[in-house]
Amino acid sequence: MRRAPLPTDAELLVLRVLWALGPSTVRDVHDALYGDDGAGYTTALKLLQNMHAKALVTRDDDRRQHVYAAAVSEPDTMHGVVRQLIDRTFEGSAATLAMHALGAKRASPAELAELKSLIRRLERDGDGA
Repeated sequence: MRRAPLPTDAELLVLRVLWALGPSTVRDVHDALYGDDGAGYTTALKLLQNMHAKALVTRDDDRRQHVYAAAVSEPDTMHGVVRQLIDRTFEGSAATLAMHALGAKRASPAELAELKSLIRRLERDGDGA
């Protein structure tokens, strides 16, 4: 079984819709992404067709309207996206990514507490990788 490639930015938006809504028609995805402005239906359709060819989504052809579902998990996909960002942009340094992220946008007190807890756990477990 081949592993699905990482999604493009546009495909990631579609996956977020599918992760949130579950199996959805093209119309459902279109409405979630573009609303009632009437634009983008064919874009949503083409994205889903391409994503199906890339094994990022599954398609149920048994109904009148095709129903698409995410074929990749959110945690695995996000891990791959972040790993690629770290490798491509930060020369493999997760710490450099974290410092840039925290310098670019203020973290809430709850987020900072969660980060501190993660750091303590990593230090305790010796899991720096």
